[in-house]
Amino acid sequence: MKLGILDQSPISDDQTPHEALRATMKLAQTAESLGYTRFWAAEHHGLPGLASSVPEVMLGYIGANTDKIRIGSGAVLLPYYKPYKVAETYNMLGTLFPGRVDIGVGRAPGGPAEVSEALSDNFLQSVFRMPDLLKDLIRYVDDADEKIKAGPVPPERPDIWMLGTSRKSAKAAAGNGLYYAFGQFMSDAEGKDVIDEYRKAFKPRSERQGSYAIITLSVICAETNEMAAKLAYSCLIWQVKKDKEGEFENLPSLEAAEAAVLSPEEKKQVDGMKNQMIIGDPATVKQELEKIHEETGADEIMIVTLTHSPEDKRESYRLIAEQFDLGKYDR
Repeated sequence: MKLGILDQSPISDDQTPHEALRATMKLAQTAESLGYTRFWAAEHHGLPGLASSVPEVMLGYIGANTDKIRIGSGAVLLPYYKPYKVAETYNMLGTLFPGRVDIGVGRAPGGPAEVSEALSDNFLQSVFRMPDLLKDLIRYVDDADEKIKAGPVPPERPDIWMLGTSRKSAKAAAGNGLYYAFGQFMSDAEGKDVIDEYRKAFKPRSERQGSYAIITLSVICAETNEMAAKLAYSCLIWQVKKDKEGEFENLPSLEAAEAAVLSPEEKKQVDGMKNQMIIGDPATVKQELEKIHEETGADEIMIVTLTHSPEDKRESYRLIAEQFDLGKYDR
């Protein structure tokens, strides 16, 4: 089974943004050494607890400090940008790091409405134009425009992925002959149904390209189930509290999380989010990942892990990699 990583560059309550971004780079190095297939950087805007607002800059940093792991965006929020500029940017990365670059594309705002307005005068209009924006991006990346090239044209063009949380995004990926990444960690839709929809509707852009689906899951692994649950509680408390009057703006320590007072409604939220995660010791996590892999038919699983300590995060990925013996596979 192939495994990848999506990192959001969370800022813990004892970190600066600089330290959070360096932790993401170190995680990418760890992922490469452990045998993970790819490492994607998220794009968020105006969210105080997340440091990755410009993934293309982050990818240059990561690419320069790794050798072979695939790197990409999770995702370029395309309605904010001109497709030609996105193609230039990722062609540049593809020229610097040949055969390693993915362009993950999404259409979410990635932040509050005020920030969307600051980034773009016509975000909502661009969302409605997403099908055209996507076709333009494909044309430039495929070097298929008769008049202009998005230089520098790399020796191997970046792979384009559609990221989404619904059948609509699956259909968009399939209709355009793109690879597809389904964000199960932020969706109530059934992964099997969405991926099946993608497979059935897939229309290849070339004879050599087939369908390929990733399912992205929220996972925390530790030596014991009890320790994994303790690490996960910090993430859960942060998710519930971060938007309420500045409380827990950054990812809280285990001690701060345990001391948090929850309302009945917040307790219900925590329980609901916990049920959407995979939390446990290495054997438990492996069993759950294999079950989802078999049920959904995904070609690859991408993992999102949020812990207060970067060391705990790297350890979580190490334990999972050892369970699947990732190091023996040639990516």
